[in-house]
Amino acid sequence: MTQQVKRGFYRLRLRAIAIALLIIIGWNIMAITLYAATIPSYQQILGAVAGLIDKAEAYCTEQGLAPEAILNAQLAPDMLPFAFQVRSVATHSLGAIKGVQAGVFSPDTSPWPDSFDGLRTVIAAARAGIDALSAADVDALEGNAMRFQFGDDYRMDFTAEDFLLSFSQPNFYFHATTAYDILRHKGAAIGKGDFMGAVRLKM
Repeated sequence: MTQQVKRGFYRLRLRAIAIALLIIIGWNIMAITLYAATIPSYQQILGAVAGLIDKAEAYCTEQGLAPEAILNAQLAPDMLPFAFQVRSVATHSLGAIKGVQAGVFSPDTSPWPDSFDGLRTVIAAARAGIDALSAADVDALEGNAMRFQFGDDYRMDFTAEDFLLSFSQPNFYFHATTAYDILRHKGAAIGKGDFMGAVRLKM
């Protein structure tokens, strides 16, 4: 066997060992559960949105505005208002989990709250429901079949994790961001920290 061939075999053995170590150590360390991928972020942003409601009401009081000036405010004429955006944060967190548990999720077409207190109630209920979920509750949903259903004619089929991570979680952030953007656009003194809420620091 030539020296060059020996070096080739040696490199292959090193690569095989490196891959084995990644599988045994690295990939296991980086594994993330469905609970960890969803619930802590729901808790963080729901808490931030609760703060935005308070900031919105305070801004109306400071500026002598009727609550409807914020509740009904839109970023664009073809977008829904602040109150809908806030309600949708609850829809795509606790509502999404409930949909996965039931095997079907449909958009909430009921009237959204028309007061800051009504929005607080919705967000508080979502936070309480999310806080009550255990890791076992959420992780047990992984692999379950479910569907998004809108009316009689439109449906999309998902696994639980693909629905939560590729559909509802992007919607969750979209509506939280839009609520923030409306409030900022109307002139409230808020910043990125008001959107981010309480980040999860190493203890």
